[in-house]
Amino acid sequence: MDLLAEVLGAPMLGYPFMQRAYLAAICIAVIGPLVGTFLVHREMAMLSDTLAHTAFAGVAVGLFLNSALSLALSPLLTAFVVAIGTALLVELLVEHAGAYTDTSLAMVLTGGFAVGSILITATDGGISVGIDAYLFGSLSTVSTANVGLLVLMSLVVVGLVTLTYRPLLYVTFDATAAQAARLNVRLYKRLMVVLTALVVVSAMQIMGVILVAAMLVVPVAAAAQVARSFRQSILLAILAGEFAAIAGVTLSYNYGVAAGGSIVVTALTVYVATLAVQKLVPSLRRLGRLRPGHSEAGLKADGGENE
Repeated sequence: MDLLAEVLGAPMLGYPFMQRAYLAAICIAVIGPLVGTFLVHREMAMLSDTLAHTAFAGVAVGLFLNSALSLALSPLLTAFVVAIGTALLVELLVEHAGAYTDTSLAMVLTGGFAVGSILITATDGGISVGIDAYLFGSLSTVSTANVGLLVLMSLVVVGLVTLTYRPLLYVTFDATAAQAARLNVRLYKRLMVVLTALVVVSAMQIMGVILVAAMLVVPVAAAAQVARSFRQSILLAILAGEFAAIAGVTLSYNYGVAAGGSIVVTALTVYVATLAVQKLVPSLRRLGRLRPGHSEAGLKADGGENE
């Protein structure tokens, strides 16, 4: 990064806090779309938002315990525990409670956020200052330890997805057939929600819990416009995420705006651009085929019955 700062004439690349921010953003842009591709095709995109809001409750639990009992717990640790527990709870609700998936997600989302708000007000707002960085994300609060944890989580997530790619793919598209093939469908579903929890909590400090879910969904939606296979969808989603992350962090530094918001707006811009291209290219091809004297599908423009 120091070398890039000299070559490109960009002093910000030489600042340690910006180096940490870029490294964190690059990791998020890999694991977010990687896991999000499976979620979107399972039609469970809202799971990421649900876990983000319950991770907020986990952060509040950590800060509350530190304030009330004079402990030194890491809010990220409590957020990991609460998010993973919530992920497994959602799977149990869907499997055994007979509730619709979106209803279960909505109940857990609002419940988690409610618990977080109660804990904040229980200390007369004393921990609200500490929790703002987790709500909205911040470049300056990304420490070396946090980046190290994020890199470790990225390696874990990428490794688990690589090892279980085929079963996860099978369960994502046809859980019934996967069960008939004697795959442990319940295990792989739970693995996916746990991976989602890991991604959400890992990305929370730079993106903020309000926006972290977008990195699991928006790049995937952009890739879906042009991808022709599932593997290609994952690759293009990661590339879209990387562009959004790097551009968003750069905009955040240059204009003094929230990093999470900059990354999400950039990702949405990529989505709109791919959608426009996807709609525009067929129209241009159709116009090319419908030149004067020609008609679509090779039909003769003679006014006869064939046309």
